[in-house]
Amino acid sequence: MSFLKRLFKKKADERQVNSAEELKVKDIIVLTDSFALPESLRTQQFQVSAINCYEFESDTQTEWVLQGANNLELYLTIENDDQTYLKFALKIQHQDIESLFDLDEFATVFDEPGEAFLEKKSDSSLTSGWSSPQYQQQVFAKVGYFHRRDNRTESLSAYEGNEAGEQFELYSLLDEEQARGIDIEVWQDGDTDLFITLYRPTSDIIDIFPGS
Repeated sequence: MSFLKRLFKKKADERQVNSAEELKVKDIIVLTDSFALPESLRTQQFQVSAINCYEFESDTQTEWVLQGANNLELYLTIENDDQTYLKFALKIQHQDIESLFDLDEFATVFDEPGEAFLEKKSDSSLTSGWSSPQYQQQVFAKVGYFHRRDNRTESLSAYEGNEAGEQFELYSLLDEEQARGIDIEVWQDGDTDLFITLYRPTSDIIDIFPGS
């Protein structure tokens, strides 16, 4: 077999990735240089380091953990509404929330019936470019289960126990354009994870390189 034939055979056999829904561990995505993205994301490459899923009563969402060359860790899910969107989530800390909002106002997120309205004070260095001036609560104490497995290839147990996933309550807020948000996950042991979120068109991923 000639060199050219070997070369073309290798390319033909190489796995093709045509959309974010097909991402596997070690795949790499490249983001656009759009100024609509936070500066920390523009033109950056991220590699899939793990795949998890969130199970709710009405649906299950695959989550891709993304590692950037700038040591930034992102979480990617796909949102399907009238259109398909990329939802990027960046984990933030208590001090970031303290900078963003008045803490007494932020505490109303956990009050029934879940209609908190928050106005931003100021950004931290981490949230700059991610946040919006105002947020309205959309989700209150929604029960979900977190699984450290890929629901596309692995079945999820319908029974309680170790295989049932880790239970949590979700609280979510969105800005007026429903383009940026805040997610809060409260776990059964009382731990709380905070995320600032960004909804973007799928075209923001301009290239995908298969990891294998």
